[in-house]
Amino acid sequence: QVQLVESGGGLVQPGGSLKLSCTSSTGTLDYGAAGWFRQAPGKEREEVSCINSSDGSTTYADSVKGRFTIARDGAKKTVYLQMNSLKPEDTGTYYCAADPMYYCEGDINHADFGSWGRGTQVTVSS
Repeated sequence: QVQLVESGGGLVQPGGSLKLSCTSSTGTLDYGAAGWFRQAPGKEREEVSCINSSDGSTTYADSVKGRFTIARDGAKKTVYLQMNSLKPEDTGTYYCAADPMYYCEGDINHADFGSWGRGTQVTVSS
């Protein structure tokens, strides 16, 4: 049973923006942490950003700091990823993940997240 659903991906030119959303129909996003990961063809899945429900603290991969912003709306059971100044190297499938027992800090390991969405494609190309 899919508990998380991503949306908002698409094709955008370099320098453009996209806003991804991750929605849960259950309480999957109510506790613990929620994160965004991405995977490009032929590459391993990598962390993009993570947010803690307890205190709102966030983490970002160095490659997206200053360009991406993660946020959550508890009432809407939704986590967002605002992506600005997009680059071709940001291209990939973006996945939302959550885990009620996890706290984001330091290096984030995708294996620590128990719930995943099916992903949304982001393509940055002219």
